[in-house]
Amino acid sequence: MRLLPFLPLLLALAGTVAAQSPETAPTPAERPSVVDDVPVPDQVPLEEIQRYVAVYRAIKDAYVEPLDDRQLMRAALRGLLADLDPHSAYLEKEDAEALLEETDGSYVGIGVEIEQRADRSILVVSPIDGTPAARAGLQAGDIIVAIDGQPLADDGADAASRELRGEPGTSVRLTFLRTGEDVPRELTIPREVIRITSVVSRMLEPGYGYLRISTFQTDTGPQVRRHLQRLQASSEGGLRGLVLDLRSNPGGLLNAAVEAADAFLETGLIVSTRGRLPFANARYHARAGDLLKGAPLIVLVDAGTASAAEVLAGALGDHDRAVLMGSRTFGKGSVQTVVPLENGDSVKLTTARYFTPSGRSIQARGLRPDIVLRGRAARGLREQDLPGHLRGDNEALDGYAMGEVLQGDAAVQRALAELKNGARHR
Repeated sequence: MRLLPFLPLLLALAGTVAAQSPETAPTPAERPSVVDDVPVPDQVPLEEIQRYVAVYRAIKDAYVEPLDDRQLMRAALRGLLADLDPHSAYLEKEDAEALLEETDGSYVGIGVEIEQRADRSILVVSPIDGTPAARAGLQAGDIIVAIDGQPLADDGADAASRELRGEPGTSVRLTFLRTGEDVPRELTIPREVIRITSVVSRMLEPGYGYLRISTFQTDTGPQVRRHLQRLQASSEGGLRGLVLDLRSNPGGLLNAAVEAADAFLETGLIVSTRGRLPFANARYHARAGDLLKGAPLIVLVDAGTASAAEVLAGALGDHDRAVLMGSRTFGKGSVQTVVPLENGDSVKLTTARYFTPSGRSIQARGLRPDIVLRGRAARGLREQDLPGHLRGDNEALDGYAMGEVLQGDAAVQRALAELKNGARHR
C-alpha cells in the first residue's frame, strides 16, 4: 500500500465516554489547527463498553495461552480497523516508518505492491520496475500464500510487508499461485536497497516520444517535467505525439500525480476529494503551461494501474487531453491519511474518496479505456475483489476487458501506430 499524504496529519479520535472530551491527534506545527471544525463524536453507549470489557476479561482469563494486556489491546485496535476497508490499518512504529521510506523511493525489500484478499492470501498488485521482485519474475495478479514456508500472519498485508523487508543481501522465499495454474510456484527473491527511478523516457522514432511512470513518489512531478523537456529538445520541431505508460503503476503520492497532470494540462480541475471532515475536501487545478504544447497523447493502462495513477489517467481522459488504451484499471479511488500516535505507532485511515474532473468516482470500478487491448488475465486484480472494499458507483461488469495485465512492447507499438494515424481525442 502507498500513502496519499497530501492531507494534513490531523484527525479527531472518536470515542468519548460519558462527559469526557474528545481527544485529538497532534496538529503539525506548520498548519493551523482545525479542531474547532471537527464534529463532536457521539458518546459510546455504556452497554457497548460493558460488552467489550466482558469479552476482554473472558479472553484474558480463559484463552488457552496466557495473554498480556498489551497483546490484547493491540489486537483490539487492529480489529477496529480491519473491518473498515482493505486500506485502513493500525501500523506499529516499524511499519509506519517503512511506509514513509517507500514514499521517498528508497527502502530495503523486494519491491512489490500488495493487498490482502478475503482468505488472508496476498494479492500482488504490481512488482515495481527494476526491483528484485520484477527481475525474479513475480507478476501482477500472483497470489502469495506463504512466506519462507510459513502461513501468512493474521495482521494482513502490512504484516506481510514487514516480513518481506529485512537486511540487504538476505533472501525471502515466496510460495504463490498464478492464474490458470493449480500447482503453487516458489521464488527465492533477494532483498536489497530499493531505489526507485519512477520516470524513464526515450524516443520511439523521430517526433514520437515514450514516457514511463512506474510509481508516484516525492520527486516524480519534477522528473516528469525534466523528461518532457528533454524529449521536446531532442525532437526537431518538437514532439508530434507521446505515449505515456502507466501500466502496472500501483500509485503513490497523490500530490505527485497532480504535478504530473499539470505538466500536460493548460487549465481546469485535475481531481477533487470528498470526505466527512473539512480537511478531507479539496480541489486541485492545473496551472497554465502544457509542456507537450497540445501534441497528441495516448495513455497506456491496465489492471495494475491504481490509485494516483488512475487520478492522472482520469484527469487527462476527462479533459479530452489523452486517449486511454489498454484494459480496465484497478479501481482504488480512496484517500488514506496517516495519523501518528504518541508511542510512535500510527493509524492509516481512509478519509476521503477522489473524483475525476467530470465528477466520476473510480472507486471499485476503475477507468474504462477508449481503446481496449487484450492481455494476460490476472485473478482478482480489482479493488472490488478485495474484502470489505468501499462500495463504488455502478460496480457491475459491462463487457470490456478487466482484470488483465498488458506486458511487453506490443502495446507501445500499437499506441505509436494510433498516434501516427491521428488519434487525439476520445
